[in-house]
Amino acid sequence: MNEYRGFEDPLLPDTMPTLETADGIVPAFDVILPPIQTIPFVFCSPHSGRDYPLGFLQSSRLSGEAIRRSEDLFVDQLFDFVPDFGAPMLRARFPRAFLDLNREPYELDPRMFEGDLPLQVNSASVRVASGLGTIPRIVAEREEIYRRKLTVAEAMHRIDTFYLPFHHILERLIEQTLERFGICVLVDCHSMPSSVRALPGGVRPDVVLGDRYGESASRRLVAAAAARLAALGYEVARNKPYAGGFITEHYGQPHTGVHALQIELNRALYADERRMLPHHGLTSLRDRLADFVAYFAAEVGGDFGLPAAAE
Repeated sequence: MNEYRGFEDPLLPDTMPTLETADGIVPAFDVILPPIQTIPFVFCSPHSGRDYPLGFLQSSRLSGEAIRRSEDLFVDQLFDFVPDFGAPMLRARFPRAFLDLNREPYELDPRMFEGDLPLQVNSASVRVASGLGTIPRIVAEREEIYRRKLTVAEAMHRIDTFYLPFHHILERLIEQTLERFGICVLVDCHSMPSSVRALPGGVRPDVVLGDRYGESASRRLVAAAAARLAALGYEVARNKPYAGGFITEHYGQPHTGVHALQIELNRALYADERRMLPHHGLTSLRDRLADFVAYFAAEVGGDFGLPAAAE
C-alpha cells in the first residue's frame, strides 16, 4: 500500500497541514491508498488521533491523561488493513479534543471565544449546548478543556487549516470511488465506552451501526453488515444510542449511490480504558473486522452487480 503524506498526490492540498507536537512536526492527517482500489469503500477515522499540538496542550487546564478521554482509542489500528483489501483510509492525526471533524464546520459555542463569531456559526445545536461542538469545550468526562477563552482567529485557523482540507480529501475519495464503481460505501469508524447503554435484556452492545435511521445507507446493506457482525459473535445494535454524526448525515446520500455507515466498537473488546492501552483482544478484533470487511464488500458487489476487482 502507499501512504501519501507529501505533495505528489492530486487528492492532497498544495501544502499539507502539519502539527507541531512534542515529537516534532507531523502531518495533520494521513491518506493511505491501495495501489489499485478494488472495492467501492472508503474508510474514515476522524477521532483516533493521538498527536497533540503543543499550543493546544499549553492552553489546556487538563493533564495529559485527562485530555485523552475523548480519543477513539486505536480505531485507526483496528482498520489499518483496509488498503490491503483495496480501499482507501483517511485518518486524523490530531485529537478530537482539539477539533472535531464529525461536526458541522462551524458548530461553535460563543461562550468559549473572545469577540463576535462569524454569521455562519451554528451556536444553537444540541452538540454545542453539550460542550461538544466543532471545537469542544469539554472532554468525555465533562471536564472543561481550556484555562482561558480562545480568540475567534484561533477557531477560524483550526477550521480553515485542518477541518476544511480533511473534508475536501474525504469528498474527493468518495467522488473518485463513485466514478469508478457507480457506488460508494463510506464506513466512518469510531469506538464507544464500555458503559454504553445496555440492549433490552441488559446486555451491552459490542457494536453499534448508525445509518441515521435508514436515511444514510441502504437498509439492505446495513442489515447485511449487522448480520455478519452477529455471525462473528458480536452483540449488535442499530442507531441506539449512536445513529451517526455529521459525516454519516452529510455524506450519506443513497439516492446518489453514496451509502454512509457509522460503526462504533466497544472499547472493552480491545483496550484497557482506564490505562488507555490496547490489550490482547485488539488482534482478535482486527482479524474479525477483516473478515467482516471482506464479507461486506462481497455483499455490496453482489447486490450491485460489481466485478470482483476493478481494473
